[in-house]
Amino acid sequence: MAQRYSRVQDIRSERRIRNNRIRRRREMRKNFLLFVMTLCLIVTTSIAVSSFRSNAKNDASKETYKYYKSIVVSDNDTLWSIAKEYMDEEHYSSVSEYIREVMHINSLTNDAIYADAHLIVPYYDKMPITQ
Repeated sequence: MAQRYSRVQDIRSERRIRNNRIRRRREMRKNFLLFVMTLCLIVTTSIAVSSFRSNAKNDASKETYKYYKSIVVSDNDTLWSIAKEYMDEEHYSSVSEYIREVMHINSLTNDAIYADAHLIVPYYDKMPITQ
């Protein structure tokens, strides 16, 4: 009878040991997943904050303003030469785009311009004009 009692205790003890192992594995898995999720959250937050700070610095240093200037056309000027002088590659994809804007601002129907005519031309500058 004592032997049978010890076998029952052994079986209970083995079950407890097995259940404890299963419980520890679940806790370890849960803790590992929690660690990985926390690490991902920290990395994501760090990247977001650093990119935001980086963009804020770049935007402030590269901030430009659009201005308009009245010019007098000389004998050798063409819309193309004027565009080469005043156009900014950051804001216009091509010389043709800039010329179209100049034509629109000055209500020109074609690209012919004449000496001593006045044209309004757009340009970009970093600092605002203070008066």
